[in-house]
Amino acid sequence: MRVTLFADSLVRSSVVGVLMAVALPASAQNGETAPTRAVPVDARNVRATVTLGGTVVPYQEVTLAAQLPGRVVMLAGKEGDQFDKDAVLARLDDNELRAQHQAAMSALRDAEVAMQTAGIQYNRELIAPNRGSPGQFGGMGMPTMMDQMFTRPFGNMMGMGNPYVERGADLWQQGAQIEQARNSHLRAQAQLREIGAKFRDAQSVAPFDGVITNKLVEVGDTVQPGQPLLEFADTEYLQVRVEIPARLMPGIREGMVVRAKLDVGDRAVNARVAQIFPLADPERHTVRVKFDLPTAAPAAPGMYAEVMVPDVNAPVRQVLVIPVAALKQRGSLPMVEVARDEGRKELRIVRLGEYLDPYNVTVLSGLQPGDLVYVDSEQPGGGRTWAPAAPVRPAAPLRTPRY
Repeated sequence: MRVTLFADSLVRSSVVGVLMAVALPASAQNGETAPTRAVPVDARNVRATVTLGGTVVPYQEVTLAAQLPGRVVMLAGKEGDQFDKDAVLARLDDNELRAQHQAAMSALRDAEVAMQTAGIQYNRELIAPNRGSPGQFGGMGMPTMMDQMFTRPFGNMMGMGNPYVERGADLWQQGAQIEQARNSHLRAQAQLREIGAKFRDAQSVAPFDGVITNKLVEVGDTVQPGQPLLEFADTEYLQVRVEIPARLMPGIREGMVVRAKLDVGDRAVNARVAQIFPLADPERHTVRVKFDLPTAAPAAPGMYAEVMVPDVNAPVRQVLVIPVAALKQRGSLPMVEVARDEGRKELRIVRLGEYLDPYNVTVLSGLQPGDLVYVDSEQPGGGRTWAPAAPVRPAAPLRTPRY
């Protein structure tokens, strides 16, 4: 239905525009005035909207908290200062961590030496078992050579020992010493990694490009784990956070564009549905929705904004629609030029309703269906520049809930 009406409007606009061009005085056709065209006032069937208040919020916002107990020794800036991603914003005293790191390095070197010594002992036992040490049987103080020549053979003949079992036990003992030294080495490495993680936790870095919005501590303060240090936000892209009644949610879909009005200058802009939260508030029976604002919107985090969402429960009504480019502001009164007989123009005051999109606005009074209003051909869309909506950054796909 909208496509058909739009096509009919274009056809009528083209025909009337040709007729008006013929009816205009020669001075206008000679370029003495800005070229204009006449378009008919269109009657459309639109659904009523509901205006809801919301708050302007940053696209991303985080609170950086302390991960370790300690004293704050550095803060990178104050509120409003901008920083790039991975910039260090706050740092805690790490003298104790440095001492722990030196002790862990010493333990690691000791473990390396123990592991090398155990390996050498195992190789010696494998190649030359019990060389240079007294045997299991003392031999009444006889030297090692006598012990090897007489004591062990006589002991084996009497059933007092088994050389194969003893050798296997000696090798097992040396292998166990290697394994213990290796485990000590692994523990020392794990301790170093743990201290390295604490070094990273001793400083807070920017997770993305943004500004400091709130500084919660000062240099010299002693903090505990979990205590907030800074609030950091990406204010390049802004959003409006609105709590929408559940009964209006059937008319809301991700990606749709609605009208929004900012508190600064009472300016109307476009807003795009960016995120619909999956759950409703069980007490207020509302659903949180975030709308992307244009990049050039005169807004800042914390400001008040209004969003006009369609009311699917209200009946469809017929309204008069004209291009925004037809409006001419005379003081505080909006006016339009209406075509009269013989190419004459009549300046008429109109009462405006809501903006349907950046290029069309509804008229409550002052015009009739079929009236012809003049629009500057060089300024389609009323000469207003509408910035594109903030791009949606890659994220995990979300399913839009059905209400």
